[in-house]
Amino acid sequence: MKYLAAAILTLILILQYPLWFGKAGWLNVQQLKQNVAAAHERNIELQDRNAILYAEINDLKQGTDAIEERARSDLGMVKKNEVFFQIIESSPSTTVPPTNFAHINRAQ
Repeated sequence: MKYLAAAILTLILILQYPLWFGKAGWLNVQQLKQNVAAAHERNIELQDRNAILYAEINDLKQGTDAIEERARSDLGMVKKNEVFFQIIESSPSTTVPPTNFAHINRAQ
């Protein structure tokens, strides 16, 4: 009877091994589920990005406002009879102290 119980237990363990650790085992399935969830999240992010790009494309195809805005911001273009002012703010660490030019010979 002892040998029969040991044989049955050994057979159960042998049959359980592929279920847990095999190619289609439980641990592998759980890892694949995590991979699928991560890929799904990435797809949602990419779909949102694509929707924004499609909206921008439609804006550029249909209206002149988007083209004008792009020309102003990216290319620095201005309209006729328009004055462009650029304000450059400098930080205290990048300012250069005034230099005394009295020693320079201007006759050269």
